[in-house]
This record gives sequence, C-alpha cells and structure tokens, in this order.
Amino acid sequence: MTYATKQDLIDRFGSTELEQLTDRVNRPPSTIDDVTLERALTDASALADGYLRKVVALPLQDVPPVLVKKVADIARYYLHGKAADKEGPVLRAYNEAVSWLKDVARGLIELSGPAGGADPQPAGGGQIRTSAPNRTFTRDSLRGA
Repeated sequence: MTYATKQDLIDRFGSTELEQLTDRVNRPPSTIDDVTLERALTDASALADGYLRKVVALPLQDVPPVLVKKVADIARYYLHGKAADKEGPVLRAYNEAVSWLKDVARGLIELSGPAGGADPQPAGGGQIRTSAPNRTFTRDSLRGA
C-alpha cells in the first residue's frame, strides 16, 4: 500500500514534470510511465513505514494528509535521482520529509487525526522507588553546636 497516489503527485507537481521524469521512451516525453511512478511511490512509502512502525501499528487505516505530502516529496526526489539540484527545492523537500519522519519516530511529532491501527502499548514499568541513608545532620543534632 502506498500513502500517496499518482493523482496526488499530479496535483502537487503537475503532469508535465512527471512526464519528464518517468517517460523514458518518447522524445519529447509525452506520457507518465505508471511503472516508474509506482516504483517511486512504493519505495517512498516503504521508507515512511520504516519510521512509522516504531510508533503506530501498520498498515494505517486513515492516512493523514501531512503523510501524503511527505511521501509525495520523497517519491519526487526518487524520480529526480542524481539530477536533483544539491541546493534545489526537490532535495530540500526530501530532507524536510525525512526529518519529519525521524521526529515522528522519536515521538516528537504525533500523526494528526486517526493514525489507523492501534497505538503500540507504552513501555512497561512500575512505580519509582528510591532509597537513601538517614540524614546525618538534623535540627536536633545541630542544636547546641
């Protein structure tokens, strides 16, 4: 299951860019190659799953819109490959998406809305116990000193 779809990428980046990135047969590019596009979406979703499985049960039943955007940004970067500008918006969006996924995995960011599946059980534990020696100096022991 992928978190973003072909239509999500078309809506965000336009069909012309996707034609240029996926059509390796026609010159000039004229169609979106579904196989290439699906491979990028699958790889991007797999990367997201690697981070998400630490904090939520997979597969997600309801995909938050922010996750769709992040997976779309990652898939776009995968489609650009080595041609992505080192200082360009594609690489910047990819780095932001991966950073966001890392923050979700660390528990710093919670997926908005229903995250699908059940939340993982919190770590087990009990009460905190402390022990220390008796106080050496008390008001009574210091009286008259």
